[in-house]
Amino acid sequence: MRIDESKTGEALVLAPEGRADSASAAVLEAALNAAAERREAKVVVDFSAVDYISSAGLRALLAGAKRLQVSGGGVALCGINSNVREVFEVSGFLAVFPSREDRAAAAQVLNASADGARSGGDGGARSGGEA
Repeated sequence: MRIDESKTGEALVLAPEGRADSASAAVLEAALNAAAERREAKVVVDFSAVDYISSAGLRALLAGAKRLQVSGGGVALCGINSNVREVFEVSGFLAVFPSREDRAAAAQVLNASADGARSGGDGGARSGGEA
């Protein structure tokens, strides 16, 4: 698995390619952990180039996101195709991670979440589904 990194506004965008399975899940988790070590506050994971995710991929996403959360960061998802979306829905991950169609919208939900945290609200950080 290859993961491209870029920025959309203040958000770091991680864009994995290929399959997120037992053979490649460690790469996804390492990218999220590296973002946590750099104290990235907003991370968007763009799944548009991921055609399959297994339970190992889900675990890596959750573990990396928890590490980001401990360091004050948040994660939003975007670009999820129908096959991967079905796995996210069945596993309940869309109730845990905000998901939007594109990078800008995902970054925006993280901005709203950060603004809500500063003002004492939850800012929609736990809202799932499409906007």
